[in-house]
Amino acid sequence: MGRLAGRRAIVTGAASGIGRATAELFAAEGAQVLAVDRPDADLAFDHPAIAPLGQDIGEDAAPETIVGKAVAEFGGLDILYNNAGISHGAPVADTTDEAFDRLVAINLRAGFRLSRAATPHLAASGHGRLIFTASIMARHTDNGLVAYSASKAGVVGMMRTFALELGRHAVTSNAILPGAIATGMTAASFQREEVTAVWAKKAALKRLGQPLDIARAALFLASDDGGFVTGQALGVDGGLMLRV
Repeated sequence: MGRLAGRRAIVTGAASGIGRATAELFAAEGAQVLAVDRPDADLAFDHPAIAPLGQDIGEDAAPETIVGKAVAEFGGLDILYNNAGISHGAPVADTTDEAFDRLVAINLRAGFRLSRAATPHLAASGHGRLIFTASIMARHTDNGLVAYSASKAGVVGMMRTFALELGRHAVTSNAILPGAIATGMTAASFQREEVTAVWAKKAALKRLGQPLDIARAALFLASDDGGFVTGQALGVDGGLMLRV
């Protein structure tokens, strides 16, 4: 029996990187998984327990569509992993209202709306799990990350409020803060060996993180092993920020 046997999960941003690794790991551990990503994304999976759904999480009807699909498909919902996100880098002076609003809409507002829609089902499960992908840039920042850091810091603050309000229903709420991870979003940068070498050298473990590293952290939080962990922002960065 896997650690998620009988559990029903939603994973957003599931077409690549962290989301794909998590959907596959959750399914391998016994969960039924609704894998959500944009309609044009590659949502082909080999595992029969993974059901794909092409849906832009930023659309008005997305929460009802996604949660409704999971409940109809699986008969309920135990785990929501809000992993989908976007990035944008520009100096403050060059960050337009539209770019800022787009990051907040996808990285923060969409996760709030989806979590709100899922809350009754997570509470009804008796062991609900709410997980968010934030970033180490929720606690730190760098040049050009005004919108990204703001959106991810918002995710951590939002996660804590969900933890406080949902704890009475035995629902946990936590965030994962990845460091430098070789994912679909960062693939272009990390294809350059000199860039990879710089970021690997910064980490205490002297390597980039892989999507599976984050998926394993999500598995811990989603399983009974993480049942007494809530309201936490878990850094999974290979020791990248130890010297900051």
